[in-house]
Amino acid sequence: MKTQAQALTDLGRKRPHNEDAFLADESLGLYVVCDGMGGHAAGEVAAALCINAVREGVIAGAADIEKLRVDPGPRVREAACRVMERAIQRASKEIYQIAQADAQKRGMGTTCVALLTAQSKAVIGHVGDSRIYLIRRGQVHRLTEDHTLVAAQIKAGLMTKEEAATSTFRNVITRAVGIQESVQVDTLVIDMMPGDRYLLCSDGLHGYLPDADIPKLMGDGQDLAGACKRFVDIANERGGKDNITVLLVGAEGTPSQVGLLAVGAIAEPTDIELASDAEARLEAIRSMPLFRHLTYKEQMAVLAVGHAVAFEAGREVVVQGSVGEEMYVVVRGRVAVQSGGVQVAELKTGGHFGEMGLVDNAPRSATVQAIEPTRCMVIKRSDLMQLMRREPVLAVKLLWSFVQALSDRLRTANAELSEAKQELAVANPQPFAEE
Repeated sequence: MKTQAQALTDLGRKRPHNEDAFLADESLGLYVVCDGMGGHAAGEVAAALCINAVREGVIAGAADIEKLRVDPGPRVREAACRVMERAIQRASKEIYQIAQADAQKRGMGTTCVALLTAQSKAVIGHVGDSRIYLIRRGQVHRLTEDHTLVAAQIKAGLMTKEEAATSTFRNVITRAVGIQESVQVDTLVIDMMPGDRYLLCSDGLHGYLPDADIPKLMGDGQDLAGACKRFVDIANERGGKDNITVLLVGAEGTPSQVGLLAVGAIAEPTDIELASDAEARLEAIRSMPLFRHLTYKEQMAVLAVGHAVAFEAGREVVVQGSVGEEMYVVVRGRVAVQSGGVQVAELKTGGHFGEMGLVDNAPRSATVQAIEPTRCMVIKRSDLMQLMRREPVLAVKLLWSFVQALSDRLRTANAELSEAKQELAVANPQPFAEE
C-alpha cells in the first residue's frame, strides 16, 4: 500500500528558534517527528541527530522490514518492532555520547515518534510526548501514550484529565531520547487501510488541539498540505507558545474500498482484501466482551499478536477433546460448531471460539469445521501473555474481563442446573411415604 506525505514546521509565537525536526521519506516509508530540548540550541542538534540515526537504523534493518511486507506473522512483526527499537536506541546512544563530550550540550535530548510503513502494516516507535493519531472513517484514535508525569498519574488513578490540563507538571516528560545512553521505546504494529490518515505532531500542536477537532481540520483528507497549514494556524491562533510540527501521512485508496472481497479467494489476498480482513478483525475484537473495555491502542496491540490462517471448506479448525492454547476469530467465511457429531451452531464473520484456550489446557468442548473457504485470526495464549507482561494496565483489564466472563458462565450454568433439577423433580415425583 503506497503512502504520500506532507509536513510543515513553524517557530510559533514565543520561541527564538525551532528545535523541532521531521523526516518524510516516502521511498523508505519512514516518517518521523522529533521535539528537541536543551540549552544553547542543543535541542535542535538532538532532534537532527535522532532523525538521522533512526533513518540509518531502519536502513540497517531493511531485511526484517521486507519480511513484514510479504509475511506479517507474529515473529516477523516482533523482528520489525526490534528494528524500530534498535534505531531509536541508536539515536539515544549517539546523542548521549555527543552531549557527554560537549559541556554546552550536556543534558540535551529529544522526543521521537516514528511511523514505518510496510505494505499493509505499519510499525510505530515512540518516546516522549510527541504523538501519532490515526484518522479513519472520520474517527480519530490516538496511537501513542504520552511519557509524562501527569499521564502516568492519570494512568495510576492519582489525577483526573481535568486536573492534568491545569497541572504545573503537565510538560514534565518521563522519557526522552539521549538523556541517558538507552531509553525504553514503545513499539506497535498496526494494520493500514485504504484512506487512513496519520498525524504525527509535536506538543506545540496537540497542546492546543482537542481530539475532536482533528477530523474537522483534516477536511476530506485529500489536501494534506492544506491540512498541515490549518493545523499550524490553529496552534498559533490559540497561543503558539512552542514550536509546531505537523506531518500528515496518507494511505492510498478510499475507505469505500474496504470490504470489496474476491469471492472464495483465500490465498495471497490483495491489499484491499488484507484491509478488509484487518477491519473485520478489529470489529470482532471491539465487540467481544473480553476486549471491549480496552482502549483503541490496546485493541490494536491485541491484534498485533494475532495472525491469519486460511482453512479450506471441510477442514477442521479444532477437534472436540483436543487441547489447544488458541482463540479463533472468523474474519471471512463460515464455520460449523459440532458437539458429539451434531451441529449446534454456525459462526460467520466476527464469530469467535476457543477463548478458554487462553486460560487453561482444558479439552475443546466442540469440533469446529470450515463450511466454505474461511480465514481466521488466531491468538495464542503465549503471545497474549507476553503482551500482558509488557502492558500491565492492559493485563489488569483483561484479567478483570476474564473474571466477569467466567462469573457469567457460572451463573448461567447454575441457572441451567436449577432448571434441570426442577424438570427432573416434576418428571419423577417422590412417592408418598407409607404410614
